[in-house]
Amino acid sequence: MDGKYIQKSKTISNGIWVPDADYLHWIDDLKQRYQRSQIKAAIKVNSELLKFYWSVGKDIVERQYDNRYGSHFYENLSRDLISALNNKQGLAPTSLWYTKSFYILYYQLFQNLRQLAEDFELLFCIPWTHHQKIIDKVKGNSQKAMFFVRKTWENQWGRATLVNFLDSDLYERQGSAQTNFQTTLPAAESDLAQQLLKDPYHFDFTNLSESYSERELKNELLSKLSQFLLELGKGFSFVGREYRLSAGGKDKYLDLLFYIIPLHRYCVIEVKTTECDFQDIGQLAGYTAMVDDLLNTSQDNPSIGLLICKEKNAVLARYALSRLNVPIGISEYEISRRSLPKEFQDKLPTIEEIERGLN
Repeated sequence: MDGKYIQKSKTISNGIWVPDADYLHWIDDLKQRYQRSQIKAAIKVNSELLKFYWSVGKDIVERQYDNRYGSHFYENLSRDLISALNNKQGLAPTSLWYTKSFYILYYQLFQNLRQLAEDFELLFCIPWTHHQKIIDKVKGNSQKAMFFVRKTWENQWGRATLVNFLDSDLYERQGSAQTNFQTTLPAAESDLAQQLLKDPYHFDFTNLSESYSERELKNELLSKLSQFLLELGKGFSFVGREYRLSAGGKDKYLDLLFYIIPLHRYCVIEVKTTECDFQDIGQLAGYTAMVDDLLNTSQDNPSIGLLICKEKNAVLARYALSRLNVPIGISEYEISRRSLPKEFQDKLPTIEEIERGLN
């Protein structure tokens, strides 16, 4: 051991340990290494448990045990396994019931394991409680289920975030924006860019009265930036609001400027509380061209524009996009109160009305 190190780290006369900075740094490093090992161990335990559940579901399906032993099969199976293993964790009747659904949902998807081995292993990388939520929501749609498994793993979603996106029809919205990417972006990049955009965007996290203005909507989006970024999706990084660019003796102010890290591109977002029209699309194309000229470096790809409007006329949007050589996407947004029946949603008091009543 280094004698110099021993000399620095010593006890003083009253017995109090006085470590030096190097020693403290080592302790911090040990803590981080220990925590990483715990995380890896937890992932390994979760993976092995899910593989066990897969094997249980496979046995139940192939041997038709639930059909052979009747309606109380899962209660009896739970009791017998707890007795045999002397372990209650993960062996409740409900968990065992889900094993059959788990196997059935993904079995057809992974018959050819040589091609899909990586995705198959991904099944065992997210928590079992997440799988239960996915099974409940996707109604047997294997492709949709795998979409949420992949998104959960990539974004490290907690259970609440996963449920939120399951309830917001993310699978149906992802990649649905109306764009001209196929004609304005290289083939290898157009599909990836398309998949990053949604239609419609859900702004349910905003707190707005019925008659909100465009500025109020933008204020709300920026005041709840973390939720807005979550809705935009992984890879969007906020750059600025009303971002000023100057050219030709004129100042132009971009509604919202983001950077899409996976694409290495700026993204200019314009938000409109009305139906989008030709002038909105043309304006956004101009802003996007200015960003390319004034902000892009040699490391940046040409920027894209995204127009998010209250209503979209798909026919007019197609005409507008067909002649543009700038990559533009057009989507709608929705603000809904999803927890109440539709007939009651418009009858709720606004925040202002509640505050007046309390006062």
